[in-house]
Amino acid sequence: MYGEGGKLDLEGLALSSGQARALDLKVGLAPIELGGQTYSPAGQGSEARLDVSRTSTGYALRLRFSSQLNGPCVRCLEEAATDLEIDAREVDQGGTADEELRSPYVSDSNLELDRWANDALVLAFPAQPLCRSDCAGLCPVCGESLNDADPEAHRHSQGGDPRMAKLRDLKLD
Repeated sequence: MYGEGGKLDLEGLALSSGQARALDLKVGLAPIELGGQTYSPAGQGSEARLDVSRTSTGYALRLRFSSQLNGPCVRCLEEAATDLEIDAREVDQGGTADEELRSPYVSDSNLELDRWANDALVLAFPAQPLCRSDCAGLCPVCGESLNDADPEAHRHSQGGDPRMAKLRDLKLD
């Protein structure tokens, strides 16, 4: 039923119209590449709950799981752990030309569960993962982490990036 490549044979569940079944499965999760950085799921997989409901012409599907992704914070580059709760739904009504009623994860009554889980994980992942919500980032002058620095003690004689010093002398009329 649930086999190679993370596929599930929906016909193998032998559901009649109106019947439903809940399955506890393990989904395989792949690392996410974002901004040249890699964010890896803890354990490379997750326990998931799949609800399958048979409709008169197809299936209604719901996938739920949680995962933690680990990788660098976009502000300070320290390790960040992002906890995600996934609750994804799909509908696949065979015999229709309406793309809204066809799931890209179902073909020939086989549900590509791992691919669906990975896509749902990417969609739930924040665009800017942070090590903590109040991360101060890195100093633009010296590159020191401002999370660890005392704001009163961390000062520079001239403000701004030293590579831009000549531009500050530029006079525009």
